[in-house]
Amino acid sequence: MKSNRQCLNGLWAAWYLCAVAVVMPAVAGDTNQPPAAIPSAPLSVFKQPITPKEGRDPFFPNSMRMFASLVVPPSKTKDLSSLVIRGKSGTSDRPLVIINDVTFAEGDDRDVITPDGRINIHCYKILGDVVVVEANGQQHQLRVNLKP
Repeated sequence: MKSNRQCLNGLWAAWYLCAVAVVMPAVAGDTNQPPAAIPSAPLSVFKQPITPKEGRDPFFPNSMRMFASLVVPPSKTKDLSSLVIRGKSGTSDRPLVIINDVTFAEGDDRDVITPDGRINIHCYKILGDVVVVEANGQQHQLRVNLKP
C-alpha cells in the first residue's frame, strides 16, 4: 500500500508532465510565423436622428428636443445706444471705465445687461474720453459724457 507522500509525488509528476506537454509545442514551434492577429472590437457609431422616423428617445418618446435644429440662428443685432459710460476710475497706467454698471479695464471681455438683453463687450482701449469696444462683431467708440 502506498503512503500519502507517494500519492502526492505521483500527482505532482502527472501535473508536471501535463504542463510540459502543453507548453513545449508552443515553445518548440516555428518561430518564423507571425503571431495570430487579435481581432479588434468594432467601433460604435451613433447617428443623431434628424426626424422622428429615424429614431426617438426611449425614455421620453413624445419629446421633440432631439430634433431641434443644430443650426443656431444668428442673433439679432442689438441696439448699442443703450450703452452708457457711468464713470471712470483707476490709474493712468491702468484706467477703468464703468459701462452700464459693469467695470472694464483694457482687454476685459464681459457681458453687459441692456433693455434688449445681454451683450458681450470686449474693451480694447480707454483713451481719455473715448472708449473703444467690440460688440456684435464690430468696433464702436463710446464717449465719456460725465456731468459734474
